Amino acid sequence: MQNLDTAFSALGDPTRRAILSRLAGGEVTVMELAEPFAMSQPAISRHLRVLEEAGLITRRREGAKRPCRLAPGGTAEIDQWLGLLRQALEANYTRLDNVLEAQTKQGKDQL
Repeated sequence: MQNLDTAFSALGDPTRRAILSRLAGGEVTVMELAEPFAMSQPAISRHLRVLEEAGLITRRREGAKRPCRLAPGGTAEIDQWLGLLRQALEANYTRLDNVLEAQTKQGKDQL
């Protein structure tokens, strides 16, 4: 659960979510990631460190460049947790549908 907490904490920042959205298109260098943001490269690097520690991105060294990409399986734990919620919601909706169907049938029987 610690990884899930760390991932959601990392995702709580809109800049980090925007960075992940950019990385969804493929590998990008730190300097390229910093371009659309009104912040310094060191500030972007701090955001990247948080994302990397959460297991959401990976970085590698390529000479003076530090290309970043989405981490393989970085969202697996989030997907698993959300899947549990989806199953619970589906079960709730199924029960609600059954109650509504029973009430509708009961109302028709009374007519």
